[in-house]
Amino acid sequence: MKVYTKTGDKGQTSLVGGTRVSKDDPRVNAYGNVDELISYIALIRADAYGKPYHSNLRRIQANLMLIAAHLASDEAASNKLKPFDIDEISFLEHQIDEMTEQLPPQNAFILPERPRVSAECHIARTVCRRAERSAIVVMLEPRLEIPVKYLNRLSDYLYVYARFLAMNDGIGDDFWHQ
Repeated sequence: MKVYTKTGDKGQTSLVGGTRVSKDDPRVNAYGNVDELISYIALIRADAYGKPYHSNLRRIQANLMLIAAHLASDEAASNKLKPFDIDEISFLEHQIDEMTEQLPPQNAFILPERPRVSAECHIARTVCRRAERSAIVVMLEPRLEIPVKYLNRLSDYLYVYARFLAMNDGIGDDFWHQ
C-alpha cells in the first residue's frame, strides 16, 4: 500500500467517514495539533524511560489517539468509535496530586530549563494547550466535551510532571521574579 494518495493535492482531505473538507478546516487543525502532541509525548516517553510515572505516557498517547479519532471523524463515523472514558480525567488528577505532594511549594512562575526531559514536558504542555484551544472550536458536538476536558487536565499533568522530573534529577525550580 502506498503512503501517498494524491487526493489531497488540491487542499482537501477526507474525515473518517468520507466527508471531504478543506485542509484548513478547524477540525483538521484540531486533530493535527493532537497528532503533534502525541509525537511530543513520544519524545518524553523516550527520554523519561525508567523514570517514575514513565508508564503513564503510553496510556496518555492511547487516549490522545482516541481523541484524534473523534476529532477526525464525521458524525456518521463517530458512532463507531469508543466513547472517551471520563475516568481518564480522574486518573490524571490522581497522578497530578500524587506528584504535587512530593514537590516543594511553587511561589512564582517557572522558567523551563533542564533536564532536557523536563523541558520537553513544557513544550508538550504548550502544544497541549494549543490542541485544547483548537478542539474547543469544534466542541459543539457533545461527544467532544470530555476529550476537551482531558486536554485541559493533561496540560496540568505535563506541567507538574516537568517539575517532578526536574526535582527527581536534583534540579530545583527556576522561579521567575520580576
